[in-house]
Amino acid sequence: MKILIFYASYGGGHLNAAKSINNCLTANYKNIDVELIDCMKYVNKTIEKMTTTAYNQMAKKAPWAWGKIYADSQKGPLAHISSRSNKFLAIKLLRLLREKQPDLIISTHPFGSQMCSYLKRKGKIHAKIATIMTDFAPHDQWLVGSDFTDFYFVAHEKMKEYLIEKGISENKIFATGIPLSNRFLKTYDREKIFSELNLKPDKKTILFFGGGEFGLGKTRTVEIFEGFVKYCTDMQILAIAGKNEKMKLAFEKVVSNYNAKDRIIVFEYTTQVPEFMSISDLVVTKPGGLTTTESLASNLPMIIINPIPGQEEENAEFLENNGIAVWIKKDDDVIEILENLFSNPETLNKMKKNTKKLAKLHSTQDICDILLNN
Repeated sequence: MKILIFYASYGGGHLNAAKSINNCLTANYKNIDVELIDCMKYVNKTIEKMTTTAYNQMAKKAPWAWGKIYADSQKGPLAHISSRSNKFLAIKLLRLLREKQPDLIISTHPFGSQMCSYLKRKGKIHAKIATIMTDFAPHDQWLVGSDFTDFYFVAHEKMKEYLIEKGISENKIFATGIPLSNRFLKTYDREKIFSELNLKPDKKTILFFGGGEFGLGKTRTVEIFEGFVKYCTDMQILAIAGKNEKMKLAFEKVVSNYNAKDRIIVFEYTTQVPEFMSISDLVVTKPGGLTTTESLASNLPMIIINPIPGQEEENAEFLENNGIAVWIKKDDDVIEILENLFSNPETLNKMKKNTKKLAKLHSTQDICDILLNN
């Protein structure tokens, strides 16, 4: 059986979800041939480079602009332009599909789904098509070509209900959750991790993600970080600056100013997120689909900072409404929010319990089982 997994490089979540599916398929199923392909890079490297650069720059410097594009692409002229351009690009993709002859196409980005469903509608391909939605709120661009899409995998039941309301057959929709790396299913030696980090197992530990290489909302992020350093004097903080040297230096300056090196560690990019989540009591992060999925799987309450307008703000609203997260907005007083959160121990405990209602620990395996057994 030949399987192609399409992703696109607009944020890391689409690729990571695709990698999780790829790893699960290759590790657990025989007689299959799986390939992972950036579909936008394949159809047009120039357009892919221009659009991913534009996305990154808008997310960094003009998030309101991305929010408007996100909203406008749901319906109206921009939605039609997006759909039409993907039809044009689909012709280039057809060459690849004729060469590879896949039996199943899995897409973790709506562009891949749109192109393939268009080709299927035209009778150019006959493979089964599966769409994996990588956010906690639906967007109608995912649903373009739904009549020719065989599987939809969504984060939770409410999204399934939304798709049904949009006229998509219930037997095509599976509320499996977003694909998750199996590293988040492992049991880690907490004592060993605390010892290696020179931290204390009996103190609350906060995992603070600074926004990574794009430095989203850097000034506000540093303000929020300083609020944590100032207020959480009896807690430990693991601060991840990602591939952002300026953020790392700003964090280190705050730590130095408060003489807090004994309780705060600042990291650059790390591959130890599962291990760090396993010892944490709370995560502070932007609400990307994948980070949210990982936090839920680790039973971590969330404090949300700097969501990009559009899908991340919708994710933030969903998480807050479900009692899993507190969203620190632009003009909020950080210290006041932390006082409200930590003054009553039951607040965090309740948030932690709520994560179990939404966590889908076996999402990746469930998706693969459904695809390979239907």
